[in-house]
Amino acid sequence: MVRNLFKKYQQIFDFIKEFQPFEVENALILGSGLGDFAEKLEIVKSISTSDLPNYPKSTVEGHKGFIHFCKYQGKKIVVFQGRIHLYEGYSISESLLPVIISYEIGVKNLVLTNAAGGIDDNLKPGDIMLISAFNTFNVKKYLSSFLGQVSLDEINRIRTNFPAKELSQKMIDSALEENIYLPKGSYFFNTGPSYETKAEIQMIKKMGFSAVGMSTAHEAVFAAKLGLNVVAFSLITNYAAGISPHKLSHTEVMETAEISKGKLEKLMKRFIISI
Repeated sequence: MVRNLFKKYQQIFDFIKEFQPFEVENALILGSGLGDFAEKLEIVKSISTSDLPNYPKSTVEGHKGFIHFCKYQGKKIVVFQGRIHLYEGYSISESLLPVIISYEIGVKNLVLTNAAGGIDDNLKPGDIMLISAFNTFNVKKYLSSFLGQVSLDEINRIRTNFPAKELSQKMIDSALEENIYLPKGSYFFNTGPSYETKAEIQMIKKMGFSAVGMSTAHEAVFAAKLGLNVVAFSLITNYAAGISPHKLSHTEVMETAEISKGKLEKLMKRFIISI
């Protein structure tokens, strides 16, 4: 059934397969402000998503719109430099395209990254949080619109494989080797485009969530459903509404990502070596 839903993207698959320089089992989807990491690797082949037939155009600052086939110390990885968000007005199937493409070209291990607002009192801007869990309501709503009715039981069953234990441990070990603070925390998925209100953040905090953002959860569930091993982390780029007296802005997200990119680069390079 799932494969039948992919048919409309066959031209995209054919284009990528024609130009990809090697088989690849590892993929990385970069979040807001994190796109520069791709350029820290050896880029063997780049495909502009604007050249792909009917591929959604990224409209958000910090999402350049490239698929890079990269190498680093003998490891091969495909890097998606530019995410497709639901809040840009795209459908759920369009927002899942990087996951779908990863599956179609034979990827086994997927790393998802995002920029998120910190809710937990122990998190501050610049921290990297390994995602251990996320909320299910919005995931169920949007995946059901794509796949047909998806029950919470099915989503919860899929979530038992997230994060993939081996990948998660390798991420933790990589952080220890690089002396990088990597707390675990739960991620609240909201579709945006507006930031949450102070009251909403207080509600989400009382529910026990550590950070909030507008991506990743639906990608993680769908990738796990396809059988991929998935791990995800959030770069905490700002305090969520009401946690800090300052007004939230995408500029703050980008600025914190810029400051933190050295730490992120160390973590990801160490992790790539390990997989």
